[in-house]
Amino acid sequence: ELKLAPAAGTIERYRLQEWLSFLSTELHKGFAPLFNPTATDAFKETVVEKLKRRFGWMDRQLEGRDFLMGSQFTVADAYGFTVASWTDRMKIDRSSMSHLGDYVERVAARPCVETAMRAEGLLD
Repeated sequence: ELKLAPAAGTIERYRLQEWLSFLSTELHKGFAPLFNPTATDAFKETVVEKLKRRFGWMDRQLEGRDFLMGSQFTVADAYGFTVASWTDRMKIDRSSMSHLGDYVERVAARPCVETAMRAEGLLD
């Protein structure tokens, strides 16, 4: 068993649900306006600043943790890594978020992640 999610009915499972909700509602959907061709540059800058605040919160939560839930990789990390990786593609500066940067590197170094990214043409 991969143990990608804590057992149903446990507080840890609810914490996982919190992370998945945060990732989908505060980060994932936050990128949508950046793809709107009618959005002004000023509006896009506002969107980027909001995303930076949300990623800043995520960065603070990662202090002292290997993964979002602690020491165990979960489905939330697969999602969190994906969304955090979009900052590179969208040129959103996260250089002040050292815990998030370390997290992205740690997840990217997982053999299965590297294999998947290579298969999708996301790595050279």
